[in-house]
Amino acid sequence: MIAMLVRRIIQAVLVMLVVAFISFSLFQFVGDPINNMVGQEATQQDRAELRERLGLNDPIPVQFMRFVGNAVQGEFGISYRMARPVSEVIAERLPATLELALVSGVLAITLGIVLGVYTALRRDGWFSHFIMSSSLIGVSLPTFLIGILLIYIFSVELQWLPSFGRGDTVPITDNWSTGLLTVSGWQSLILPAITLGLFQLTLLMRLVRAEMLEVLRTDYIKFARARGIRQRSINFHHALKNTLLPVITIAGLQLGSIIAFAIITETVFQWPGVGLLFINAIRFVDIPFMSAYLLLIALVFVVINLVVDLLYFVVDPRLRVTKSSSSR
Repeated sequence: MIAMLVRRIIQAVLVMLVVAFISFSLFQFVGDPINNMVGQEATQQDRAELRERLGLNDPIPVQFMRFVGNAVQGEFGISYRMARPVSEVIAERLPATLELALVSGVLAITLGIVLGVYTALRRDGWFSHFIMSSSLIGVSLPTFLIGILLIYIFSVELQWLPSFGRGDTVPITDNWSTGLLTVSGWQSLILPAITLGLFQLTLLMRLVRAEMLEVLRTDYIKFARARGIRQRSINFHHALKNTLLPVITIAGLQLGSIIAFAIITETVFQWPGVGLLFINAIRFVDIPFMSAYLLLIALVFVVINLVVDLLYFVVDPRLRVTKSSSSR
């Protein structure tokens, strides 16, 4: 297991270096950062002095190593649009995105597994057919359209839930505030969480259903029935355990996708997270923030993939047997 963990960490470092080079390339090929930092009245001498002070005249490898060193320390420069350190801006907005992703992920994984198992065990029931037909909405409709429909129904017509914002928040630390401790925070979170998690919910539900049906047809399940084991024990101990093995990988990737693609949901609901800031950064060509966001999302995917690999090793005993036999 240690050797596998070391290999995965080395692969993760290589991936992050590639993403760091892409982020670094934004500074080189997407406009001139000097033009974004000085005014129209700046002379050529002022521009040259600023370029020298920022190290932009150094060779590209030196600049890249400096960029990686600063990124490791959490320093991504000054935002062109807000004239503040990018790390401070991300620290202020990241809690909102993480809360939205957490609630959406829990909703998608929990309901996806429960509904997937139910539709597999009761595949001929009318309610299972209704669930499978309704799941086409989450698969076929784009996220922004689902958000607009939910706003129209629950905010405009019924006026049950707010259509934008995060609601009241409670400060926990200097840079961390949460809306999970207030009623208005939960009310503001319901529609964005459903919008963001609906696609992942339907995807996981269909995957769990398909895997569950396949496992129930295997020989060891038939042998368990022949031994007289209770059907509930067969379904939830033997079948479900083996069903969740491939689901772990998909659930991990979908959790990363929830964080990465919260941009659309945050834009529709004006949710004050890093995704909304990224849209504004593209609009104003805020390269430091764009590069920091790219590195942040890459780090999320790398960490999630590493955790999924470790969970696979823990959950699936066949991998441990294979590793131990190969080491001999």
